Parts: sequence; C-alpha cells; structure tokens
Amino acid sequence: MRHPFRTVAVMIGAGAAVAALAGATVSMSATAALAQAKQAPAPEPQIKDVTLTEKQIQNVLAGHKEIDAIAAKLPDDPAGKPDPKILKQADDVAKKYGFASFAEYGDVVEAISMVLAGVDAKTKKYVGPEAELKSQIAAVQADTKMSADDKKEALASLNEALKNPGPPVTNQTNIDLVTKNYDQLADALEDDE
Repeated sequence: MRHPFRTVAVMIGAGAAVAALAGATVSMSATAALAQAKQAPAPEPQIKDVTLTEKQIQNVLAGHKEIDAIAAKLPDDPAGKPDPKILKQADDVAKKYGFASFAEYGDVVEAISMVLAGVDAKTKKYVGPEAELKSQIAAVQADTKMSADDKKEALASLNEALKNPGPPVTNQTNIDLVTKNYDQLADALEDDE
C-alpha cells in the first residue's frame, strides 16, 4: 500500500525540482521536502510546458537512478553554486539516456510529477491535484494505525499543500502516458524521495 504522503512528496519534490534546476539539482529527500513545505511560500517557479513522449517516459525509467545519484551531489540551495564537473557529469549521463541535457531531464521529470500529483493511487485515474489531496486528507483522518503525532504532521502538511495544490494538468497526452505507466513511474520516482 502506498503511503498517504506519496503525492504530497511528489508534488513538493516536483516544485523543488524546477526551483533547483535553476541551481542545478533535480531531486530532494522526503525530509527536505517536508522542510520545504513548512517554509514560508517562495515565489512560484516557472514550469516549462512539456508534452511527454513514450520514449521520454522509458528513458526516465531507465536512467533515473543513475542521473539522480549524480544530482544528489549538487547543492540543495538554488543559490548555491554547483560544481561544474558534476553538472557536466549530470549532462553526460542524461545524454546517455536520450535527453539533450540534464535540464531537459528535469523538465520531463517535472511534467511527470505534475501528473502523478493528481492521480488517484487506487483508481489510477487523473483527478487533479486538489481532489487527490482531499482524498489523502480523508485517508489520513480515517487511518486508525497512524500515530497521533504522525497524523497531526501529515494533516498539517496536506492542508498546507491544499492551500496551493498547483494547476491541474490539461495536456491529455501527458495524462495518458503517465497513467499508462503509473506503477513504474510512481515506484521509480518514489524511490528518489
């Protein structure tokens, strides 16, 4: 069973990926994602509109572990100056998996994450980020096995995310490709947390 925090972590991680690409990093830990969610809201990063292809999905699935291992060496702080050698290494590995650059890989992961944030994990249908967050809030409230402290923290994070759930994805091609490959993508990108 997926942890009810999954979508929030994907959404927070996705937003951080766009901001971090400016500082040259794509992934962040779940702890960092929660810390990011608790900070005062920063200006929304500009999200690049990418129409996904099946090949890009397969390339992310094939290369995410190797690319993200390199990305983990980059500074989490977008203001931090990344090591040019690591950036070159990230670009080279991204190219190995069919991306023009590390930045393109980040744009593709962002587009995937935007769809994942709005997919109902049970039905694997795209319902939008707001509906999915509300569903997760209800699941956490109904969870009798979760400790009171964990429940309180989860609800606080989910309710905070609900204040700005992000725009719904309108690109039907992206929705179709991500939902078709949902299990693999959710498992692969969840590993990155």
